[in-house]
Amino acid sequence: MTTIDDVTLRVIDALNASGVAYMLVGSFSTNVYGIPRSTKDADFVLQLQGDIPSGFYEKLGQDFEIDPQLRFETNTGTLKQEMRFAGTPFTVELFRLSSDAFDQERFRRRRTVELFGRETFVPAAEDVVIMKLRWFREKDRPDIKNVLTVQRGNLDWTHIERWCREHGTLARLEAIRQTVPEI
Repeated sequence: MTTIDDVTLRVIDALNASGVAYMLVGSFSTNVYGIPRSTKDADFVLQLQGDIPSGFYEKLGQDFEIDPQLRFETNTGTLKQEMRFAGTPFTVELFRLSSDAFDQERFRRRRTVELFGRETFVPAAEDVVIMKLRWFREKDRPDIKNVLTVQRGNLDWTHIERWCREHGTLARLEAIRQTVPEI
């Protein structure tokens, strides 16, 4: 049985093989820094000049159903392409790196981690928190709290507060921060 981890690993391998600069974001990056939760999708940010190289699609194989239409994503103001893994509920979204100042800095600050036995790129913990505060969907609040709790003494609060002020999310951050237990 194919899992979302299997699907994500196939995309990571295809991106690494095709030389596309990327980072794995969303719940997978939250799971790296917080308390893991299940998901049915994998989200990647890609740094591209033009189209995705054809070698990427060849490496993925025939199991992926790829929507050729780029879609506008309103929360990030960027373009994304969606893929489904055939016969499963699993989806993959490939977001294009935008020119937004935070998006650019988040990409520059990305970290290398080992995931599923492979070297992959994820945003820094601080940037996971900042982005989740921007999106602020129902599932984001517990994700933020979990990252703040697990990473408590390891976070660059100056960086987080700077971007929260810039995005107008400082009150959200403070409300969640008040719920983080003290050690």
